Amino acid sequence: MTTNARSAHSANPSDSPKRIAVFGAGGRVGRAVVAEAVARGHAVTAVVRDPAKYPGLGSDAVTVVRGDATDAASVKDAAAGHDAAVNASVRLDMPSEEYFVSAAEALVDGLTAAGVGRLVVLGIATTLETAPGVRIMDAPEFPEQYRVFSQGHVAEFATLGAAGPELDWLMVVPPLDLDARAPRTGRYRTALGTVLDGPGHIAHPDLALAVLDEIEVPGHSRVQLAVAD
Repeated sequence: MTTNARSAHSANPSDSPKRIAVFGAGGRVGRAVVAEAVARGHAVTAVVRDPAKYPGLGSDAVTVVRGDATDAASVKDAAAGHDAAVNASVRLDMPSEEYFVSAAEALVDGLTAAGVGRLVVLGIATTLETAPGVRIMDAPEFPEQYRVFSQGHVAEFATLGAAGPELDWLMVVPPLDLDARAPRTGRYRTALGTVLDGPGHIAHPDLALAVLDEIEVPGHSRVQLAVAD
């Protein structure tokens, strides 16, 4: 297992403010990413399916727009003129694989057409390896309904892998214990594609740190980057 100790923004300061499109900005992770981006001085476009459901999401630094991560034309329109994009969106009213594959295809096509070169997507811990070739989701006792949902992210990763060199993408994968109420620590550890040793936990603000660090100074590409406190 390869692990690295990482600290947050102080280790990777941004050279200049960026414009970042955040798909799924109304969710808990999306909101944390938006907040961290704004705190670093970036301009954010918060992309949601229904802006009326998210009063208060917008601000001087955050423009809220209607958009659909599964529609390439919508992605292109929302992301035009931006430096990077984040996909923290999810839908539970349709099959997991259908949604995540559709989103991956639309993001690749739409961002490429818009000239956006960096994409960070959020993955799920169950797809990480506990041993070479063995993922959490492969355990015999793993619940089938969660295995089906996890397969959506597996298919998403494969779809992103087929993207051309124009789009530099990364899947950031939090541990199973993702806590919206835990306080920010300002640090996190990383591993490539494997579960991290120690407590599998991270606070939403620290997950957002990892995402923004990888946007400001990309250190990983076309891999699953596991993060934990």
